[in-house]
Amino acid sequence: MTDILGPSGLDGRTEIGAAELRAALGAVDRLPFPRYAGLADAIRDLVFEGRLTPGARLPAERELAATLGTSRVTVSAAYRQLREQGWATARHGSGTFTAAATNPARGWLPRAGSGWIELAHAAPAAPPELHPAYVRALARLPSMLSGHGYYADGLPDLRAAIAQRFTQRGLPTAADQILVTAGTGDATAVAFSALVRPGDRVLLEHPTYPGAVEHVVERGGRCITVVMDAADPDAWVAAAARAAAESAPRAAFLMPDFSNPSGAQLSPGARGRLAATLWRHGVVTIADEVSVELGLDEGTTQLPPYGAGLPDSATITVGGLSKAVWGGVRIGWLRSDAAVVAELGMSFGRRQLTVSALDQLVALELLAELDPILEGQRTRLRPQRQALLDALAQRLPQWQVRRPGGGLSLWCELPPELSSTAIVAAAGPRGLRLAPGTMFGTGHAFDQRLRLPYTRPVEELQAAVGILADVTEAIGSRSAIFATSGPTRVA
Repeated sequence: MTDILGPSGLDGRTEIGAAELRAALGAVDRLPFPRYAGLADAIRDLVFEGRLTPGARLPAERELAATLGTSRVTVSAAYRQLREQGWATARHGSGTFTAAATNPARGWLPRAGSGWIELAHAAPAAPPELHPAYVRALARLPSMLSGHGYYADGLPDLRAAIAQRFTQRGLPTAADQILVTAGTGDATAVAFSALVRPGDRVLLEHPTYPGAVEHVVERGGRCITVVMDAADPDAWVAAAARAAAESAPRAAFLMPDFSNPSGAQLSPGARGRLAATLWRHGVVTIADEVSVELGLDEGTTQLPPYGAGLPDSATITVGGLSKAVWGGVRIGWLRSDAAVVAELGMSFGRRQLTVSALDQLVALELLAELDPILEGQRTRLRPQRQALLDALAQRLPQWQVRRPGGGLSLWCELPPELSSTAIVAAAGPRGLRLAPGTMFGTGHAFDQRLRLPYTRPVEELQAAVGILADVTEAIGSRSAIFATSGPTRVA
């Protein structure tokens, strides 16, 4: 496909011609049926991948129908579906304009309630140390109540404790190089908002954390994806270097340790070469370390932090307590050069004046005993990982599953006749919540992949695999998949 960054049109926005759109769509005669839904999906993919700028005016229905050799009814129905799904808006007398859906992952967000096996999100249960940490934090809270309660960059003691953790890992860090945020996702959003402008290219490993793609799309950027092979993650370095040379991205987002969802981890040499190469090309890296402390096998922990040895401004490191401790502790952080952090703090301050003082006190308590907390989490995760691997080998031996060295989930490759979107749709009524593989890529990539977290107790994981076995048997064939999930494009 070609990039669609046409001349400025109505209200200064991009306007797309029918011929340009047809060229970007590719072989329109191969769109799945019903044809209007296939056309809507293809246009949506262009927006989601950043190839079609949100706010672009689409061709008039009659003009596009003539160019595609289809009926105006088909184009009209496709535009209507795009509007209903939040990927387009209509302006009376002006036409139809593309839009970035507010949340492409809607329906994937965490939901409260009992009676479900929750595997849509890779998040562990709270460790036993969490409640006592809150009790101690509450005891410290009265000493702060006479002040205004705003800590724009974070509690000074907490910033110092986070900096000390980086220093202990081999990356000397001062407190003014740390910005405390309301969770790791919040930290990622701050980094993207500071780095990415409309039209900027962003290099991503593929598959990747869903929020990264969403942030690029929402900022009007363009995703440059490079396939990550978890069996040979170091090969990504050369591929990323080529992409950086050819595409001149403004920024890169990657997870050097136990990437979500693939579980890949870069070797010490590879991470050093990659960091140096991207910086040489002028690319600032957002390095997500949310799972860095969750190495489960020997040799997977205590690797040098990404960006060590380079100028601090080369990397914005994202971290937090949501995966290592508990998702309910909404404390994350950013680490970079002090001047960069000050700029990020200004951006963060415009969004919210402070992070919860109580949660920051809790985080301070947790960091003081983080090593034993982490060892307890790893001790619980190892048998859960093995139980899930064993259950899959017994009930679904045709699935290809690689054992990750750490992290929180397995990245399963499905047999050719199966689709993750169909499995997710069929498992829901059976009480099993899952995230389809397409959540972790652009467009419809990875529909034959399924992420399975091993964060739940063994009996729940075994029950989940039992549901998966029943569901896949019921699906049976590709025709049954389409019957179950509706018009689905299978990658």
